[in-house]
Amino acid sequence: MRLFFLLAVVGFCWLTANLSASDWPNWRGPDRDDVSKETGLLKEWPKEGPPRVWLNSDVGMGYSGVSIAGGKLFTMGAREDTEFLICLDPNDGKELWSARIGTRLGNNWGDGPRGTPSVDGGRVYAMGGQGTLICAEVASGEVNWTKTMTSLGGKKPGWGYCESVLVDGPRVVCTPGGSEGAIVALNQQNGEVLWQSKEVTNGAQYATVTPIEHNGQRQYLQLFTNSLVAVAAESGKLLWKTDWPDGRTAVIPTPIFHDGHVFITSGYGAGCKLTKVGPDNKVEDVYSNKDMQNHHGGTLRIGDYVYGSSERNWVCMDFKTGKTAWVERRIFGKGSVTSADGMLYCLDENNGEVVLVDASPEGWKEHGRFKLEAQSAKRSRQGKVWTHPVVSNGKLFLRDQELLSCYDVKAK
Repeated sequence: MRLFFLLAVVGFCWLTANLSASDWPNWRGPDRDDVSKETGLLKEWPKEGPPRVWLNSDVGMGYSGVSIAGGKLFTMGAREDTEFLICLDPNDGKELWSARIGTRLGNNWGDGPRGTPSVDGGRVYAMGGQGTLICAEVASGEVNWTKTMTSLGGKKPGWGYCESVLVDGPRVVCTPGGSEGAIVALNQQNGEVLWQSKEVTNGAQYATVTPIEHNGQRQYLQLFTNSLVAVAAESGKLLWKTDWPDGRTAVIPTPIFHDGHVFITSGYGAGCKLTKVGPDNKVEDVYSNKDMQNHHGGTLRIGDYVYGSSERNWVCMDFKTGKTAWVERRIFGKGSVTSADGMLYCLDENNGEVVLVDASPEGWKEHGRFKLEAQSAKRSRQGKVWTHPVVSNGKLFLRDQELLSCYDVKAK
Protein backbone atom coordinates (compact mmCIF):
# COMPACT_ATOMS: atom_id res chain seq x y z
CA MET A 1 0.00 0.00 0.00
CA ARG A 2 2.84 2.40 0.86
CA LEU A 3 4.48 1.70 -2.51
CA PHE A 4 1.18 2.31 -4.30
CA PHE A 5 0.75 5.64 -2.48
CA LEU A 6 4.30 6.73 -3.30
CA LEU A 7 3.82 5.87 -6.98
CA ALA A 8 0.63 7.92 -7.07
CA VAL A 9 2.30 10.94 -5.44
CA VAL A 10 5.37 10.71 -7.66
CA GLY A 11 3.20 10.33 -10.77
CA PHE A 12 1.06 13.34 -9.88
CA CYS A 13 4.03 15.57 -9.09
CA TRP A 14 5.84 14.49 -12.25
CA LEU A 15 2.82 15.14 -14.46
CA THR A 16 2.04 18.51 -12.87
CA ALA A 17 5.63 19.68 -13.29
CA ASN A 18 5.67 18.61 -16.95
CA LEU A 19 2.29 19.87 -18.16
CA SER A 20 2.52 22.00 -21.29
CA ALA A 21 0.18 24.69 -22.58
CA SER A 22 0.14 22.71 -25.83
CA ASP A 23 -0.95 19.44 -24.20
CA TRP A 24 -4.17 17.72 -25.28
CA PRO A 25 -5.27 15.88 -22.11
CA ASN A 26 -8.67 14.63 -23.26
CA TRP A 27 -11.23 14.44 -26.06
CA ARG A 28 -11.26 17.68 -28.11
CA GLY A 29 -8.45 19.19 -26.04
CA PRO A 30 -8.14 21.07 -22.75
CA ASP A 31 -11.27 23.17 -23.36
CA ARG A 32 -13.13 20.32 -25.13
CA ASP A 33 -13.71 22.51 -28.17
CA ASP A 34 -11.19 21.02 -30.64
CA VAL A 35 -9.48 24.41 -30.97
CA SER A 36 -5.85 24.46 -29.87
CA LYS A 37 -4.23 27.64 -28.54
CA GLU A 38 -0.89 26.45 -29.88
CA THR A 39 1.07 28.79 -32.18
CA GLY A 40 4.25 28.62 -34.24
CA LEU A 41 2.96 25.93 -36.61
CA LEU A 42 3.45 25.56 -40.34
CA LYS A 43 1.14 27.74 -42.43
CA GLU A 44 2.11 25.97 -45.64
CA TRP A 45 2.95 22.30 -46.09
CA PRO A 46 5.59 21.08 -48.54
CA LYS A 47 4.31 19.24 -51.61
CA GLU A 48 4.92 15.84 -50.02
CA GLY A 49 3.37 16.95 -46.72
CA PRO A 50 5.03 17.49 -43.33
CA PRO A 51 7.75 15.00 -42.34
CA ARG A 52 6.75 11.89 -40.44
CA VAL A 53 8.57 11.61 -37.11
CA TRP A 54 7.56 8.09 -36.14
CA LEU A 55 5.12 5.23 -36.68
CA ASN A 56 3.87 2.79 -34.05
CA SER A 57 2.29 -0.23 -35.72
CA ASP A 58 0.93 -1.95 -32.60
CA VAL A 59 -1.56 0.29 -30.78
CA GLY A 60 -4.29 -2.30 -31.39
CA MET A 61 -7.53 -2.35 -33.34
CA GLY A 62 -10.12 0.34 -32.77
CA TYR A 63 -10.97 3.98 -33.33
CA SER A 64 -9.71 5.44 -30.05
CA GLY A 65 -8.23 8.93 -30.22
CA VAL A 66 -5.09 10.17 -28.49
CA SER A 67 -4.56 12.40 -25.48
CA ILE A 68 -1.20 13.95 -24.57
CA ALA A 69 -0.19 15.25 -21.15
CA GLY A 70 3.04 15.63 -19.21
CA GLY A 71 5.23 14.07 -21.87
CA LYS A 72 3.07 10.97 -22.35
CA LEU A 73 0.56 9.89 -24.99
CA PHE A 74 -2.48 7.76 -24.19
CA THR A 75 -4.80 5.79 -26.45
CA MET A 76 -6.71 2.48 -26.46
CA GLY A 77 -6.65 -0.57 -28.70
CA ALA A 78 -7.66 -4.22 -28.93
CA ARG A 79 -4.94 -6.85 -29.01
CA GLU A 80 -6.15 -10.41 -29.52
CA ASP A 81 -9.39 -10.64 -27.49
CA THR A 82 -8.58 -7.86 -24.98
CA GLU A 83 -8.84 -4.07 -25.00
CA PHE A 84 -5.98 -2.10 -23.47
CA LEU A 85 -5.20 1.42 -22.34
CA ILE A 86 -1.81 2.12 -23.91
CA CYS A 87 0.81 4.71 -22.96
CA LEU A 88 3.51 5.85 -25.41
CA ASP A 89 6.36 8.34 -25.47
CA PRO A 90 5.07 11.04 -27.88
CA ASN A 91 8.63 11.90 -28.95
CA ASP A 92 9.48 8.51 -30.44
CA GLY A 93 6.26 6.45 -30.26
CA LYS A 94 7.73 3.75 -28.04
CA GLU A 95 5.35 1.99 -25.67
CA LEU A 96 5.85 2.72 -21.97
CA TRP A 97 3.09 0.51 -20.52
CA SER A 98 -0.34 -0.97 -21.16
CA ALA A 99 -3.25 -1.71 -18.83
CA ARG A 100 -6.05 -4.21 -19.43
CA ILE A 101 -9.54 -2.69 -19.78
CA GLY A 102 -11.73 -5.67 -20.65
CA THR A 103 -12.92 -7.97 -23.41
CA ARG A 104 -12.76 -6.87 -27.03
CA LEU A 105 -15.84 -5.26 -28.58
CA GLY A 106 -16.85 -7.02 -31.79
CA ASN A 107 -18.61 -4.94 -34.43
CA ASN A 108 -19.15 -5.18 -38.20
CA TRP A 109 -17.80 -1.64 -38.64
CA GLY A 110 -14.63 -2.49 -36.74
CA ASP A 111 -13.74 -4.04 -33.38
CA GLY A 112 -12.18 -2.42 -30.36
CA PRO A 113 -12.50 0.76 -28.27
CA ARG A 114 -13.86 4.03 -29.63
CA GLY A 115 -13.36 6.74 -26.99
CA THR A 116 -10.36 8.85 -25.98
CA PRO A 117 -8.63 8.57 -22.57
CA SER A 118 -8.88 11.53 -20.13
CA VAL A 119 -5.85 12.57 -18.08
CA ASP A 120 -6.19 14.42 -14.79
CA GLY A 121 -3.24 14.85 -12.45
CA GLY A 122 -1.52 11.53 -11.91
CA ARG A 123 -4.42 9.44 -13.19
CA VAL A 124 -5.87 8.53 -16.57
CA TYR A 125 -9.45 7.35 -17.20
CA ALA A 126 -10.54 5.26 -20.18
CA MET A 127 -13.74 3.50 -21.26
CA GLY A 128 -13.61 0.50 -23.59
CA GLY A 129 -16.13 -0.42 -26.26
CA GLN A 130 -17.98 -2.82 -23.97
CA GLY A 131 -18.53 -0.06 -21.41
CA THR A 132 -15.81 -0.92 -18.90
CA LEU A 133 -14.24 2.19 -17.35
CA ILE A 134 -10.85 2.02 -15.66
CA CYS A 135 -8.78 4.49 -13.66
CA ALA A 136 -5.03 3.91 -13.94
CA GLU A 137 -1.85 5.53 -12.67
CA VAL A 138 -0.14 7.74 -15.26
CA ALA A 139 3.30 6.74 -13.97
CA SER A 140 2.89 2.98 -14.02
CA GLY A 141 -0.41 1.93 -15.60
CA GLU A 142 -1.49 0.27 -12.37
CA VAL A 143 -5.31 0.09 -12.32
CA ASN A 144 -6.87 1.73 -9.26
CA TRP A 145 -10.52 0.93 -9.90
CA THR A 146 -12.93 -0.42 -12.51
CA LYS A 147 -16.61 0.29 -13.15
CA THR A 148 -18.88 -1.23 -15.81
CA MET A 149 -21.78 0.60 -17.42
CA THR A 150 -23.98 -2.50 -17.01
CA SER A 151 -23.50 -2.29 -13.22
CA LEU A 152 -25.02 1.20 -13.48
CA GLY A 153 -28.06 -0.03 -15.37
CA GLY A 154 -26.70 0.71 -18.83
CA LYS A 155 -27.13 -1.20 -22.06
CA LYS A 156 -24.45 -1.16 -24.73
CA PRO A 157 -25.59 0.82 -27.82
CA GLY A 158 -25.41 -0.79 -31.24
CA TRP A 159 -21.93 0.44 -32.20
CA GLY A 160 -20.52 0.05 -28.70
CA TYR A 161 -19.77 2.66 -26.03
CA CYS A 162 -17.95 5.57 -27.69
CA GLU A 163 -17.87 8.12 -24.89
CA SER A 164 -14.68 9.87 -23.80
CA VAL A 165 -15.43 10.31 -20.09
CA LEU A 166 -15.34 13.76 -18.51
CA VAL A 167 -13.10 14.34 -15.47
CA ASP A 168 -14.35 17.45 -13.69
CA GLY A 169 -13.07 18.28 -10.22
CA PRO A 170 -13.90 15.35 -7.91
CA ARG A 171 -16.18 13.74 -10.51
CA VAL A 172 -15.76 11.35 -13.42
CA VAL A 173 -18.89 11.77 -15.53
CA CYS A 174 -20.15 9.19 -18.02
CA THR A 175 -23.34 8.03 -19.73
CA PRO A 176 -24.35 4.40 -19.16
CA GLY A 177 -27.92 5.22 -20.20
CA GLY A 178 -30.97 3.44 -18.81
CA SER A 179 -33.82 3.63 -16.35
CA GLU A 180 -31.58 3.91 -13.28
CA GLY A 181 -30.29 7.25 -14.59
CA ALA A 182 -28.66 7.92 -17.93
CA ILE A 183 -25.82 10.16 -16.66
CA VAL A 184 -23.62 9.20 -13.72
CA ALA A 185 -20.98 10.99 -11.66
CA LEU A 186 -18.38 8.78 -10.01
CA ASN A 187 -15.87 9.62 -7.30
CA GLN A 188 -12.59 10.26 -9.08
CA GLN A 189 -10.60 8.56 -6.33
CA ASN A 190 -12.46 5.26 -5.92
CA GLY A 191 -15.17 5.02 -8.59
CA GLU A 192 -18.08 5.09 -6.16
CA VAL A 193 -21.34 6.59 -7.42
CA LEU A 194 -21.86 10.21 -6.34
CA TRP A 195 -25.15 10.66 -8.18
CA GLN A 196 -27.20 9.25 -11.02
CA SER A 197 -29.61 11.41 -13.07
CA LYS A 198 -32.95 9.81 -12.13
CA GLU A 199 -34.94 12.32 -14.23
CA VAL A 200 -32.97 11.46 -17.37
CA THR A 201 -33.42 7.84 -18.41
CA ASN A 202 -32.58 7.81 -22.13
CA GLY A 203 -30.59 5.01 -23.67
CA ALA A 204 -26.90 5.69 -24.24
CA GLN A 205 -25.92 7.21 -27.53
CA TYR A 206 -22.45 8.21 -28.77
CA ALA A 207 -21.91 11.84 -27.72
CA THR A 208 -19.70 12.91 -24.81
CA VAL A 209 -20.80 14.97 -21.80
CA THR A 210 -19.91 18.67 -22.15
CA PRO A 211 -19.32 20.87 -19.06
CA ILE A 212 -20.48 24.50 -19.08
CA GLU A 213 -20.83 27.43 -16.68
CA HIS A 214 -24.15 29.20 -17.13
CA ASN A 215 -26.59 31.15 -14.96
CA GLY A 216 -24.07 30.93 -12.12
CA GLN A 217 -24.07 27.14 -12.14
CA ARG A 218 -21.88 24.28 -13.35
CA GLN A 219 -23.92 22.20 -15.82
CA TYR A 220 -23.35 19.05 -17.86
CA LEU A 221 -24.81 18.81 -21.37
CA GLN A 222 -25.58 15.52 -23.07
CA LEU A 223 -27.19 14.75 -26.42
CA PHE A 224 -29.56 11.82 -26.79
CA THR A 225 -31.57 10.51 -29.73
CA ASN A 226 -34.56 12.78 -29.13
CA SER A 227 -33.32 15.46 -26.75
CA LEU A 228 -30.51 17.65 -25.48
CA VAL A 229 -30.42 17.85 -21.67
CA ALA A 230 -28.48 19.71 -18.98
CA VAL A 231 -28.05 18.42 -15.44
CA ALA A 232 -26.56 20.05 -12.36
CA ALA A 233 -22.93 19.08 -11.82
CA GLU A 234 -23.38 18.83 -8.05
CA SER A 235 -26.46 16.61 -8.01
CA GLY A 236 -27.42 15.34 -11.46
CA LYS A 237 -30.78 17.14 -11.21
CA LEU A 238 -32.35 17.99 -14.57
CA LEU A 239 -32.00 21.75 -15.20
CA TRP A 240 -33.40 22.05 -18.70
CA LYS A 241 -34.24 20.04 -21.78
CA THR A 242 -34.93 20.73 -25.44
CA ASP A 243 -36.28 18.35 -28.05
CA TRP A 244 -34.12 17.06 -30.88
CA PRO A 245 -36.89 15.49 -32.98
CA ASP A 246 -34.59 15.11 -35.98
CA GLY A 247 -32.15 12.95 -34.04
CA ARG A 248 -32.36 9.46 -35.48
CA THR A 249 -30.33 6.26 -35.83
CA ALA A 250 -27.35 7.74 -33.94
CA VAL A 251 -26.34 11.10 -32.44
CA ILE A 252 -22.60 11.52 -32.11
CA PRO A 253 -21.05 15.04 -32.36
CA THR A 254 -20.24 16.92 -29.16
CA PRO A 255 -22.52 19.94 -28.45
CA ILE A 256 -20.91 23.39 -28.70
CA PHE A 257 -21.71 25.98 -26.02
CA HIS A 258 -21.00 29.69 -26.42
CA ASP A 259 -22.50 32.87 -24.99
CA GLY A 260 -25.61 31.21 -23.59
CA HIS A 261 -26.29 29.22 -26.76
CA VAL A 262 -25.88 25.52 -27.59
CA PHE A 263 -25.28 24.23 -31.11
CA ILE A 264 -26.06 20.58 -31.90
CA THR A 265 -25.89 18.59 -35.10
CA SER A 266 -26.42 14.99 -36.23
CA GLY A 267 -26.18 12.98 -39.41
CA TYR A 268 -28.69 10.65 -41.10
CA GLY A 269 -30.56 13.66 -42.47
CA ALA A 270 -31.05 15.30 -39.07
CA GLY A 271 -29.33 18.69 -39.59
CA CYS A 272 -28.47 21.20 -36.90
CA LYS A 273 -30.08 23.47 -34.33
CA LEU A 274 -29.15 26.37 -32.04
CA THR A 275 -30.84 26.72 -28.66
CA LYS A 276 -30.68 29.77 -26.40
CA VAL A 277 -30.59 29.14 -22.66
CA GLY A 278 -31.99 32.21 -20.94
CA PRO A 279 -32.40 33.27 -17.30
CA ASP A 280 -33.82 30.56 -15.03
CA ASN A 281 -32.64 28.05 -17.68
CA LYS A 282 -35.58 28.77 -19.93
CA VAL A 283 -34.78 27.44 -23.42
CA GLU A 284 -35.91 28.57 -26.85
CA ASP A 285 -34.85 27.49 -30.32
CA VAL A 286 -33.08 30.12 -32.43
CA TYR A 287 -32.87 28.20 -35.70
CA SER A 288 -32.70 24.74 -37.24
CA ASN A 289 -31.68 23.73 -40.75
CA LYS A 290 -30.20 20.94 -42.86
CA ASP A 291 -27.16 22.90 -44.03
CA MET A 292 -24.94 21.22 -41.43
CA GLN A 293 -25.52 17.47 -41.03
CA ASN A 294 -22.45 16.24 -39.21
CA HIS A 295 -22.23 12.47 -38.92
CA HIS A 296 -19.32 11.82 -36.54
CA GLY A 297 -16.40 13.94 -37.75
CA GLY A 298 -17.27 16.71 -35.31
CA THR A 299 -17.74 20.45 -35.67
CA LEU A 300 -15.86 23.32 -34.03
CA ARG A 301 -16.43 27.03 -33.45
CA ILE A 302 -13.84 29.72 -34.17
CA GLY A 303 -15.07 33.25 -33.52
CA ASP A 304 -18.54 33.68 -34.97
CA TYR A 305 -18.44 30.62 -37.21
CA VAL A 306 -18.85 26.84 -37.04
CA TYR A 307 -16.81 24.58 -39.33
CA GLY A 308 -17.25 20.93 -40.19
CA SER A 309 -18.13 18.23 -42.66
CA SER A 310 -21.78 18.00 -43.69
CA GLU A 311 -22.27 14.65 -45.38
CA ARG A 312 -20.21 15.11 -48.60
CA ASN A 313 -19.64 18.85 -48.23
CA TRP A 314 -17.51 21.05 -45.98
CA VAL A 315 -19.43 23.95 -44.46
CA CYS A 316 -18.76 27.22 -42.68
CA MET A 317 -21.85 28.54 -40.88
CA ASP A 318 -22.60 31.59 -38.74
CA PHE A 319 -23.00 30.28 -35.19
CA LYS A 320 -25.68 32.75 -34.08
CA THR A 321 -27.79 32.93 -37.26
CA GLY A 322 -27.31 29.59 -39.02
CA LYS A 323 -26.54 31.39 -42.27
CA THR A 324 -24.07 29.51 -44.45
CA ALA A 325 -20.89 31.48 -45.20
CA TRP A 326 -19.52 28.93 -47.68
CA VAL A 327 -19.88 25.35 -48.88
CA GLU A 328 -17.02 23.41 -50.49
CA ARG A 329 -18.39 20.53 -52.54
CA ARG A 330 -16.51 17.42 -53.61
CA ILE A 331 -13.02 18.94 -53.48
CA PHE A 332 -12.42 17.00 -50.28
CA GLY A 333 -14.25 14.01 -48.82
CA LYS A 334 -16.36 13.68 -45.70
CA GLY A 335 -14.37 13.40 -42.49
CA SER A 336 -13.16 14.88 -39.21
CA VAL A 337 -11.54 18.15 -38.22
CA THR A 338 -9.43 19.87 -35.58
CA SER A 339 -7.89 23.36 -35.44
CA ALA A 340 -4.62 24.95 -34.38
CA ASP A 341 -2.90 28.29 -35.00
CA GLY A 342 -5.75 29.66 -37.11
CA MET A 343 -5.88 26.65 -39.44
CA LEU A 344 -8.20 23.69 -39.97
CA TYR A 345 -6.73 20.19 -40.16
CA CYS A 346 -9.27 18.15 -42.14
CA LEU A 347 -9.08 14.36 -42.56
CA ASP A 348 -10.88 12.49 -45.36
CA GLU A 349 -12.34 9.32 -43.82
CA ASN A 350 -12.39 7.50 -47.18
CA ASN A 351 -8.79 7.73 -48.37
CA GLY A 352 -6.90 9.15 -45.38
CA GLU A 353 -5.99 12.38 -47.12
CA VAL A 354 -5.23 15.37 -44.85
CA VAL A 355 -5.56 19.01 -45.85
CA LEU A 356 -4.52 22.29 -44.20
CA VAL A 357 -7.13 25.03 -44.70
CA ASP A 358 -7.64 28.61 -43.49
CA ALA A 359 -10.15 28.82 -40.65
CA SER A 360 -11.91 31.73 -42.31
CA PRO A 361 -15.48 32.60 -43.35
CA GLU A 362 -14.01 33.97 -46.60
CA GLY A 363 -13.86 30.52 -48.18
CA TRP A 364 -12.00 27.22 -48.50
CA LYS A 365 -8.31 28.02 -49.11
CA GLU A 366 -5.82 25.16 -48.99
CA HIS A 367 -2.21 25.34 -47.86
CA GLY A 368 -1.15 21.78 -48.59
CA ARG A 369 -2.41 18.22 -48.47
CA PHE A 370 -0.97 14.74 -48.22
CA LYS A 371 -2.20 11.19 -47.87
CA LEU A 372 -1.73 9.26 -44.63
CA GLU A 373 0.93 6.73 -45.59
CA ALA A 374 0.36 4.12 -42.90
CA GLN A 375 -3.12 2.71 -43.48
CA SER A 376 -4.34 -0.55 -42.00
CA ALA A 377 -4.78 -3.74 -44.02
CA LYS A 378 -6.70 -5.19 -41.06
CA ARG A 379 -9.48 -2.60 -41.00
CA SER A 380 -13.04 -3.90 -41.41
CA ARG A 381 -14.41 -3.57 -44.94
CA GLN A 382 -17.15 -1.34 -43.51
CA GLY A 383 -14.72 0.74 -41.47
CA LYS A 384 -12.90 3.89 -42.53
CA VAL A 385 -10.26 6.29 -41.20
CA TRP A 386 -12.51 7.52 -38.43
CA THR A 387 -10.09 8.47 -35.63
CA HIS A 388 -9.97 12.27 -35.33
CA PRO A 389 -6.68 14.12 -35.92
CA VAL A 390 -4.91 15.76 -32.97
CA VAL A 391 -2.33 18.56 -32.96
CA SER A 392 -0.23 18.86 -29.81
CA ASN A 393 3.23 20.23 -29.02
CA GLY A 394 4.07 20.85 -32.66
CA LYS A 395 3.03 17.38 -33.80
CA LEU A 396 0.10 16.04 -35.81
CA PHE A 397 -1.16 12.61 -34.74
CA LEU A 398 -3.11 10.45 -37.18
CA ARG A 399 -4.38 6.95 -36.55
CA ASP A 400 -5.82 4.16 -38.66
CA GLN A 401 -6.56 1.14 -36.46
CA GLU A 402 -3.31 -0.41 -35.17
CA LEU A 403 -1.16 2.21 -36.93
CA LEU A 404 -0.44 5.51 -35.19
CA SER A 405 1.58 8.11 -37.11
CA CYS A 406 3.22 11.29 -35.84
CA TYR A 407 4.11 14.23 -38.12
CA ASP A 408 6.16 17.36 -37.41
CA VAL A 409 4.06 20.47 -38.15
CA LYS A 410 6.08 23.01 -36.18
CA ALA A 411 7.45 25.99 -38.09
CA LYS A 412 11.24 26.06 -38.17
